Amino acid sequence: MAYLNTQEREDLLQELIKLNYMQAKRKIRNMDQKSRLGVFRNVQGVNRWVTRYELPSLGTKVTLIETYALTGEASVKESDFELTEVIVEPTAENRT
Repeated sequence: MAYLNTQEREDLLQELIKLNYMQAKRKIRNMDQKSRLGVFRNVQGVNRWVTRYELPSLGTKVTLIETYALTGEASVKESDFELTEVIVEPTAENRT
């Protein structure tokens, strides 16, 4: 399979940003059989949880950035991660 070019990476970005975390993760994992999980929910800043997938057959790295949200009233708090940002970038081998 050929590497993703700039337009295809932009299309993937626009598609992933509309999905929630689990749907985006499923789509990324199904795109490339050789996909690897590089980083899983690593805190890179205040309230920024980063998950990175590498898709070597497509020459692409996908980073999902989530925020941790507490909702509800004082007596009953619900916590949830919310996908807020997606970064799709080429790997070093991908020059398209």
